[in-house]
Amino acid sequence: MSQPITDLIHHPYVAPGAFAAPQPGVFKASTVFFANTAAMRSRDWKHKQGYTYGLHGTPTTFMLEERIATLEGGSQCILVPSGLAAIANVNMALLKSGDEVLLPDNVYGPSKALADGELKNWGITHQCYDAMNPADLEARIGPRTRLVWLEAPGSVTMEFAPLAQLAAICREREVPSALDNTWGAGLAFNGFDLGKGERRVAGSGADVVVQALTKYPSGGGDVLMGSIVTRDERLHQQLKLTHMRLGWGVGANDAEAVLRALPSLVLRYRAQDAAARALSGWLRGRAEIAQLLHPAFQGSPGHEHWRALCGADGLAAGLFSVMFHERYSTAQVDAFCDALKLFKLGYSWGGPVSLVVPYDVASMRSAELGCWKHLGVLVRFSVGLEAVQDLLADLEQALAALR
Repeated sequence: MSQPITDLIHHPYVAPGAFAAPQPGVFKASTVFFANTAAMRSRDWKHKQGYTYGLHGTPTTFMLEERIATLEGGSQCILVPSGLAAIANVNMALLKSGDEVLLPDNVYGPSKALADGELKNWGITHQCYDAMNPADLEARIGPRTRLVWLEAPGSVTMEFAPLAQLAAICREREVPSALDNTWGAGLAFNGFDLGKGERRVAGSGADVVVQALTKYPSGGGDVLMGSIVTRDERLHQQLKLTHMRLGWGVGANDAEAVLRALPSLVLRYRAQDAAARALSGWLRGRAEIAQLLHPAFQGSPGHEHWRALCGADGLAAGLFSVMFHERYSTAQVDAFCDALKLFKLGYSWGGPVSLVVPYDVASMRSAELGCWKHLGVLVRFSVGLEAVQDLLADLEQALAALR
């Protein structure tokens, strides 16, 4: 007769199926059981035709992958532990020793650090191009170029590049392109089909679209996750094999958190967009501010590119930066940031709490490209879900610290 512990582990009860609820179930597994050896030998993990091991997917992660692929306008999705992991996975799948990758000069900082570090150590070279000048990209693509990264708007400085032109150059030169669409979140524009309304052209965008699900899709400031979306099955399998060999997976509870947040994604994105515009418009009129950097505002670098892609009434996220006048020192601007009460000092964005970070722009850009004129200390704001009037009052009281 079995002992109680054996009965508990091998209990025969199986809950009835056909259970439906607003939120999907959470399946946690490393080991997956097979009915017999034939099933074990025949199971195909590459095409979601069954389950083999936790790293290769569970019902929870499969569901999230399908929803993110739909959000981005793609066909397949791979989940990774962070947005940076998504970038690394693409680089490692498509590049080898002797190849070259091109990065926009205003790319996400850790992407540039990855190119300067591991990629360089593996014999992969890189160049930075001026994303606001398509001719510069065209001139830099060479016989060893195997991948071009696109990003809009630029990290921190918020320049909005002519994405359609950049993607067209890559297609003409037959070089794959990968777009970091974290800012757009699959909502502001479609990374695969660039253009708005009747001007949208199928297949006019990037070959790969990545996103830090850490930001808007998660929405809580408590999840680290990234996604890699494609339309081409061959390319998807190439990326997926690298993903398997790297052993990257995501936790079921994290996948559940993103699934739970997705239904409110559009509402949150629009609310944070509207709040950011209200705060931006107010700051633009302040004497302390030399320049507002927000793609939806006339005068911000690349505004016309944002308008052409997203439309005059398009979306523009809840992120913006301001350049303080040169008369304010770094210490004074730091005092302004320290004086903020509702805006918390912290990296990332897209969560419910508003954030602020001061940056030294001169140290972030390649001087030879001349893509940015350093005026003063730059401060980036991520707008959360607080009341706009409360955030305005917080900004106003903190500006007094400059004086």
